Parts: sequence; structure tokens; C-alpha cells
Amino acid sequence: MNTHRQAAITVGVLYIIGTVTGILSLTVTQSTLSDPDYLSTIAANPDQIVLGTLLWLTMGFALALVPVLLYPLLKKHNEVLALGYVVFRGALEPVAYILMAASRLLLILVSQQSLAAGASAAASFQSLGAFVLASHNALNPLLIITFSLDALMLYTMFYQSRLIPRWVSIWGFVAILLHLSTAFLILFRLVASDDMNTLMTINFPIFLQEMVMAVWLILRGFDAAVMAATSVPVRSNDLLASPAR
Repeated sequence: MNTHRQAAITVGVLYIIGTVTGILSLTVTQSTLSDPDYLSTIAANPDQIVLGTLLWLTMGFALALVPVLLYPLLKKHNEVLALGYVVFRGALEPVAYILMAASRLLLILVSQQSLAAGASAAASFQSLGAFVLASHNALNPLLIITFSLDALMLYTMFYQSRLIPRWVSIWGFVAILLHLSTAFLILFRLVASDDMNTLMTINFPIFLQEMVMAVWLILRGFDAAVMAATSVPVRSNDLLASPAR
């Protein structure tokens, strides 16, 4: 199996891991974080937040590996976008994941301290918990914007290069723009950050598209004709030896 075929399979697997762990993370933690009495709930079930955070980080690190694997191939088609993709998905996006994970773990500490302090200090810890949770929620639109921008770079390169069918790239363009819209809906308070029904409906196309693309990469890999054309460099001696016309 050649290197590019292995890379395609690995990227497909990483997309599946990232999507599945991300959905599981939201399933595990969202009901707790949206609970009006979230500090008491977290104090009673800290392992639930820890599990959700580990799943969250698994998603972030799995997706951060994708540009590392694709860069050697994508730079042959568009080096600027390939480098931008590495910076956004490989560097900036993981920072947002780590900050959101840290804020979740900090909520465990705040909830435990609130429980130990008793009713006399409850108001102070409620304010601190509200600040941490607000910071966590404020990072979400920034993560959506970063993710959307790096996805647009990827689908632009896939569309230009034809490494995968163009209909998959076009589907990615439309779906990621819908996903990007959720950041502005949250920022302008048109949709609440914990309104999972609305957000999941808008984001379903990108979840489905990524799974279709992942399965395609695993089963079919990159287009053989494009790979062959990319892998065979044109040497200057060949050009000099070719007959004049």
C-alpha cells in the first residue's frame, strides 16, 4: 500500500473518530452544563464532565492530525492554502479545544469548592461558576469560525485538485457555510448556545458530509489519475528533448 493510500485511510479514520467523539462529548456534558443548578450537578457527577472533556480533547487532537497528514499532498496543488490549513486546523483550532476543556475542568473545581464552603459563600462561587461557564460558551463561536475557515480551505483545495469527487467538495462548501452561520446566530443571540435541537439541525449536513467523505477516503482514496499526474514530475531534459512544433 503506497503512502498516499495510507494517508487517505488514516484521514478518513481520524474524521470518524473526531465526529463520533465530538457528538459523544456533547451528549455526555450538555445536559449538565445547561442545568440551572449546574454547580451542584457537576459536584455530584464530576466523572461525567471528565469523560466528556476527554472525548472533547480526543476530537480536537484527532482533527489536528489531519492537516499534518495532508500537507505533503495538498502543497503540490496550493501551497498557500495548504499552509493556512495547517495553521488554522493544526494550531489555532486545538488551542480553542484546550481552552474549552480547561474551563470544563475548572468548573469541577469551582463546584467542589462551592459544596465545601457551604451556603455562606454560595453566591461568590455561583458568580465564579457563571464567569467560567460564560467563558466556555464564548469560545464556542470562535471555534466554529476557525473550524469553518480551515474547512473552506480544505474544500477549496479538494475542488481545485479533484483529489476527491467535486460533488463531495461542493457539498462541503454548502454544509460548512451553514455551520459557520451558527457562530453568528449565537453571537447575536438569535439562537442560544445550549439550543441543541436547532444547532444540530443546522449542523447535520456537515456531520453527514464529513462521514461520507471519510468513508470515501477509506474505501476509494484519492483519485488515481490526479495522483499519477502529481507524482510524475516533468524534467527540464525531457522538455529540451521534445521535438519543436
